[in-house]
Amino acid sequence: MPVQLSRNPSSGAPAPGQRADARHNRARLLQAAREAYALDGTDVPSSAIARRAGVGAATLYRHFPTRGSLIAAAFSEQLSQCVAALDEALQDDDPWHGLRTVLTKVCMMQAQDRGFSAAFLSQFPDAPDIHHERARAEASLARLVQRAKDTGQLRKDFDVSDVTLLLLANNGVLRDSPAASMAASRRLLAYFLQSCPPTDEAPLPQPAPLRLDDLYKPPHRTG
Repeated sequence: MPVQLSRNPSSGAPAPGQRADARHNRARLLQAAREAYALDGTDVPSSAIARRAGVGAATLYRHFPTRGSLIAAAFSEQLSQCVAALDEALQDDDPWHGLRTVLTKVCMMQAQDRGFSAAFLSQFPDAPDIHHERARAEASLARLVQRAKDTGQLRKDFDVSDVTLLLLANNGVLRDSPAASMAASRRLLAYFLQSCPPTDEAPLPQPAPLRLDDLYKPPHRTG
């Protein structure tokens, strides 16, 4: 099922009948947003994105009335890639290979673009497409994990929430240097994948009650 963004204001595609200058401004805004989010995450002010694109704030809000609609449009292609990777993995005759491939792709996307993981995992009430695709991703991931367990290739005490732990840890090793981020992410992922096959060691502790949408919530503080 493809990402349904074409008729939504958050879509990456321009509206039918848009003038050439309006299409040009929209494209510049999306490019500026992707560049800014990749460097600094999705907390970049909309005014800074407008300046980066060389347009006024009024032009930005005419195309993207809300912050969520701009984020959804900027990352619609990556969202499609993520969901497509899960769909392909579910068609893989070897579910463990499919799961490894998906985890590798998502960790690499996270390492390459700080904005994408925040866009995919944060809460944006005015960007329903993001939430829809995230729900699809969670359901597909759960099916993939169960298939890998059923074939005996994945340890029985593996839990879907362990993927959330992986992405939390992966986010923690990212650095300002793209090369350092990629190297750290690859090494972390290798450690994780090597711990996944069945083992005679003692069972793991109980899984943490985590979902994908827990990844970018503020940490709980006591005192």
